[in-house]
Amino acid sequence: MLAGLIKFKEWMTKALNGVLIVAVALLVLDVCWGVFTRYVMGEQAGWTEELARFLLIWVALLGGAVAFGIKGHLGVDYFVGKFHPNTQKLMSVVSNLIVLFFAAAIFVYGGSRQVSDTLTIGQMTPALQWKMGYVYLALPISGIFMVMYTIENIIETICLKEEGE
Repeated sequence: MLAGLIKFKEWMTKALNGVLIVAVALLVLDVCWGVFTRYVMGEQAGWTEELARFLLIWVALLGGAVAFGIKGHLGVDYFVGKFHPNTQKLMSVVSNLIVLFFAAAIFVYGGSRQVSDTLTIGQMTPALQWKMGYVYLALPISGIFMVMYTIENIIETICLKEEGE
């Protein structure tokens, strides 16, 4: 079971990395186009700054989920590493449960409410005229990935603890 879970995690991480690569490439192109239009054409394209801001939101949130999934999140690993080796696995599970609660409550539930409320009132972005709820979708989507990564981390920690005993 653990091997299948790890393969799924690796596949999910590769897929998210692919999405992040595309988003960062679009971000770079967008910023370059904005600079070109400002300094060469004399007036910046109005949509470039807004698109860059939205892409940065998506990259930051999805990138944070990936960082947590590959155990590259400094905050969690740093504090767990401060405990005695016998306590580290227990504290790893506890810290992952805290992250699970935060990701589920704030990102998934709160983000979903934000998306729903914003779509209901019909708020639009000024330059691109997109529904703002679609921009806010970054919250619940990244939250879902964080929840999946966290559950996998908990299972992996428990299974590795049992194998070590």
